[in-house]
Amino acid sequence: MAEPQLLEIRGLEKSFPGVRALQGVDFTVRRGEVHALMGENGAGKSTLIKALTGVYDRDGGDSRLDGQSIRPGSPREAEALGISTVYQEVNLIPHLSVAENICLGRQPSAFGFLKWGAIHRRAERALARLDLTLDVSRQLSSFSIAIQQMVALARALDVDAKLLILDEPTSSLDENEVAELFKVMRKLRTEGLGIVFVTHFLDQVYSVTDRITVLRNGKHVGEYATTELPRLELVARMIGKDVSEVEKMNHPPADAAAPPAAAAPFLEVANFGRKGSIYPLDLSVKPGEVVGLAGLLGSGRTEIARLIFGVDRADSGVLKIDGQTVTINNPRDALKQRIAFTAEDRKVDGIIPNLSIRENIVLALQASRGPWARIGRAEQNALADRFIKALGVKTPGPEQLIKNLSGGNQQKVLLGRWLATEPKLFILDEPTRGIDVGAKAEIEKLIASLRKQGLAILFISSELEEVVRDSQRVIILRDRRKVGELAAEQISEQAIMQMIAAPTGESQAVLHPSS
Repeated sequence: MAEPQLLEIRGLEKSFPGVRALQGVDFTVRRGEVHALMGENGAGKSTLIKALTGVYDRDGGDSRLDGQSIRPGSPREAEALGISTVYQEVNLIPHLSVAENICLGRQPSAFGFLKWGAIHRRAERALARLDLTLDVSRQLSSFSIAIQQMVALARALDVDAKLLILDEPTSSLDENEVAELFKVMRKLRTEGLGIVFVTHFLDQVYSVTDRITVLRNGKHVGEYATTELPRLELVARMIGKDVSEVEKMNHPPADAAAPPAAAAPFLEVANFGRKGSIYPLDLSVKPGEVVGLAGLLGSGRTEIARLIFGVDRADSGVLKIDGQTVTINNPRDALKQRIAFTAEDRKVDGIIPNLSIRENIVLALQASRGPWARIGRAEQNALADRFIKALGVKTPGPEQLIKNLSGGNQQKVLLGRWLATEPKLFILDEPTRGIDVGAKAEIEKLIASLRKQGLAILFISSELEEVVRDSQRVIILRDRRKVGELAAEQISEQAIMQMIAAPTGESQAVLHPSS
């Protein structure tokens, strides 16, 4: 017999200027179940959570908790109703003690004085519910991230919580720490809590959840029993494919010409990884080759790019450039090795909105030369004119502020910025995201042109069609691991999706072109 419904959301609507983030979304959580909320970037997961917990005011729809209509105006109001949330980033105060963090804002007091004994006992009781014993007087920062996550969970349960929302709680945990968290989740489930589990890790979904709701582009795709939804079908629904269509797909890349077999790799990494970010893997890219990284959001694609470019530092493995072992500690080291990187979010990590096109184009080249070898204005003008023409940037002139350009033209300026450094390896992280169809085609054409000029390219895209169309080899990632590799005629959407969907330990093949 199914457990009674705890949370019912019907027809939830939320819009922002120019964007309908939620479009009539339904969502139901039962008592005593772990319910996965799944979807790719922009699906609406975070917006749903924020609309439910009072961070956003919804535009339409109804939410009911225990049969009562609710509309919290703030997270505090949501908490008072019995909805507690634990976010991906531990939202606690590291220099306070464990007890102070658990009881902050709820400290027992008498006559204006805090009752420290009662505070400590309350914190210990909250931790005991998680089968955890700690010195609650110790500073929170003295504990590991995993323990801090447990303390955040204990704080969330230190109220009369009926519904617990866990937003990417495992993103910084290792396998053993994840296993401990899952023990706690199963224990809380037996106590009758409803748990919403937001994650990108497929193995974890199938390990701990009872039901799955999939969102895509702000719409409700469906709700499924976990045991009745095959992995391939889940992946297909998340990325907007019909499984029957996927099973028929077997299209090779439009331009599958590989680099000369004898060409030595420009980039090689072996056993290369970072704890909590990406499991150690091997990867290589040759001059004149596009290597695609395919996987769902959270699979580790961007994490690999950040390690190679030195934004984050690897803690295992070896990186070689042109056969020589090198150490890349920061992006400046990467620039010296002739590596370029366009980040996934151009508005946050790419453009400087209040600078001109000219100023944005010369930034990386100036950084590579250092502060004392300034690029003169004549050279700046020449560079700007050259890349505006070469890339077809639609603008009245180089002094136009980049924030006034369309998304596609902003992306072209960023490509020009890095091409000005004359790279040998170009890492492109979602270069076609958020731009129109015409601009996408132009950028894909540019990628093909750069490859033919001999650049080594590491290409990341959430669009499998792009990965298949543009890559000579594809590395498939899932749950921060490399699970397979395809080459030349073996590359197809079907093959990629089957590798993404396969359980850990299965289909982790590395295929090579027949020759």
